[in-house]
Amino acid sequence: MTNAPLPPSTAAQSARNILTRLHEVMAARTNAQSKLNQVVGIIGECLDSEVCSIYLLRDGSLELYATRGLKQEAVHVTRLALGEGLVGTIAEQIETLNLDEAAAHPDFSYRPETGEELFHSFAGVPIIRREQAVGVLCVQHSDPRRYEEIEIETLQTVAMVLSELIANADLVDTTARIDAAAADQSAQRLTGQKLVDGMGQGIAVFHQPRITIEHTVADDIEAERHRVYAAFDKMREQIDRMASQAEFGIGGEHEEVLETYKMFAYDEGWSRRINEAIDSGLTAEAAIERVQQRTRMRMRQIDDPLLRDRMHDLEDLSNRLIRIVSGQMGTAAQMGLRQDSILIARNLGPAELLEYDRRRLKGVVLEEGSLTAHVIIVARAMGVPVLGRVRDVRTSIREGDLLLLDAAAGTVQVRPTTAMLDAFDAKLEISQKRRANLAALRDLPAVTKDGVPIDLMINAGLREDVAALDLTGARGIGLFRTEFQFLVSATLPQRERQQRLYRDVLDAAGDRPVIFRTVDIGGDKALPYMNMEESAQEENPAMGWRALRLALEREGLLKVQARALMEAAAGRTLNVMFPMVSEPWEYEAARALFVGQRAWLASRGKKLPAAIRYGAMLEVPGLVETLDLMLPHLDFLSIGTNDLTQFLFAADRAHPRLAERYDWLSPTVMRYLARVVKLMSGSKVTLGVCGEMAGRPLEAMALLGLGIDRLSITPAGVGPVKAMIRSLDLGALRQDMPAILARPAANPRGQYQAWAEQYGVDLGN
Repeated sequence: MTNAPLPPSTAAQSARNILTRLHEVMAARTNAQSKLNQVVGIIGECLDSEVCSIYLLRDGSLELYATRGLKQEAVHVTRLALGEGLVGTIAEQIETLNLDEAAAHPDFSYRPETGEELFHSFAGVPIIRREQAVGVLCVQHSDPRRYEEIEIETLQTVAMVLSELIANADLVDTTARIDAAAADQSAQRLTGQKLVDGMGQGIAVFHQPRITIEHTVADDIEAERHRVYAAFDKMREQIDRMASQAEFGIGGEHEEVLETYKMFAYDEGWSRRINEAIDSGLTAEAAIERVQQRTRMRMRQIDDPLLRDRMHDLEDLSNRLIRIVSGQMGTAAQMGLRQDSILIARNLGPAELLEYDRRRLKGVVLEEGSLTAHVIIVARAMGVPVLGRVRDVRTSIREGDLLLLDAAAGTVQVRPTTAMLDAFDAKLEISQKRRANLAALRDLPAVTKDGVPIDLMINAGLREDVAALDLTGARGIGLFRTEFQFLVSATLPQRERQQRLYRDVLDAAGDRPVIFRTVDIGGDKALPYMNMEESAQEENPAMGWRALRLALEREGLLKVQARALMEAAAGRTLNVMFPMVSEPWEYEAARALFVGQRAWLASRGKKLPAAIRYGAMLEVPGLVETLDLMLPHLDFLSIGTNDLTQFLFAADRAHPRLAERYDWLSPTVMRYLARVVKLMSGSKVTLGVCGEMAGRPLEAMALLGLGIDRLSITPAGVGPVKAMIRSLDLGALRQDMPAILARPAANPRGQYQAWAEQYGVDLGN
């Protein structure tokens, strides 16, 4: 049998009932094993699940500690390494799994001693202590089914209480890995992703102390609610004060970063979710952490890097709120930097970075973070180098360690030797000269050595992103992602609000073109205020009910956006691009909708755009087969290399094992793109690329060689790509390109690098 989902109105009450029973178990004078045995019984009963199991981290592996439904002889016998099986994957990735058919998952590992072959469905959540997974709580059922969202939230709430129970009972080795790292005195090299270019040397300073929640179950729910209300008031007061005091010295170009950050601080949806967690029986600290954990897991599931990075602001605010409510307010910024320092953190928000003394702050190393995060925009304006995605940074680095940060190389040297220091100083001198040369390119045109002009544009998604036009000297915005406004809003943005955003972007861009991509939601970008069950249940959301497919079905959404765009662009040229077009009729239907809305506005005497240019994104490989039918009706075509590549190779770009496997410079990709260029030869349709591929100098060089003259990239890539363009003999490259495509080398990347080296192309190496 399958259990019916709980109505939303009873979700909090059900969770509270479970917590009440668990609280009684925790207070009982029995040993820890007995308590865990009771816990799995309670959870299994309340969720009507045939199996409930608890795995705990012991001696470096996950040990089955208690179970209801699996064979009891497997308890303390079944062990899984971190990353092994579904349980090991949950612990290693600190993520939730919810599967209707567990055995179909690539990480499934069958353990015959458990008797789990009888069960199909599986859901598991990590048990987290001090930001590390110390165990896994999971449930299973004989029927293939996905567990309801309410059930997953209940499991996550219970996992928080379990964390307190097992920590008090000293059941897990939470400090083993930390202690081992602390004993290491040798030099170490950590790697990560360059977020803000630059080099810096300083002493390691941790942004904030660890806050461990000791009490998770509330004694008085109303008292906890009032504590949260007071903390929200204090946090908002802090944010308002910091925003008013922020100075960049460049005309306030980044004020919108802080305005959007403030929007999160005042978001009613966020505070409502925390209140709901308190309703379930959690303390104020535990409720904030509960919502924060959900945010972290959602961030890992979001495929769009821009949207994922914007959620880091909410992570930052959660950290600030939990410090306020717990009374642990101290940060390194408030204590003051006493010497040149490199800041260490999981992540940072823009306001938190602004609290630091820029004279002493020589760099930032983050465990998370990426190019489009708000804090990166601010850090770039401050001239502070940032390295992100550095694994285990807070266990590999100790407070006070000397660090050498080289963001360009993607490395941070920990406790360096004298030889490392000498090499760093020599490279720093060269890097400073390089940065000065790139800065000098800002006002120079993106023209090749043989005089061919290239349209070098940026990708954006917020008002403040437009400031990068002036900072980089880009010619315009080749991709403005309109869906971000929808995803950060607690409710569907009304036409007037959309219109204000689009008008502000156009005003800030001035006479530089802006290409607005219509809303791309669905798949991994679900809107909480819209019923999107069809996409939420998809096995392959990237290839499912999303983007233009969804917008054409819910044409009211697209009509409102069309009116907002047209009214915002009154008297100007409006560039509109439709995402994920699969067949010509989809493009024609979307274009017809815009034409109809233009006529509707005209009939009401509204001022209209001087002209509307229509374009499509080439992301679905099959569209190329009907491209000749579309060209007469297109003004421009933009190739989205991110989705296109994953569809060409049938490889999920978000899958960690596949992310680096398929090269953009492979013959498959390059020949496909060459075919597109050939099909468009002779047409008046402008062709460009707006994927990540175009933001890397070597790949951008290859695209230019194919005959593509418009690149839209992240702002951080403009300087290096422009340097490449200005050093490139494009005529020579296009002359050699047919031979390169006809006879690709076993190492195609090396083939292009060798050509660039032969002709003196500046790749920034």
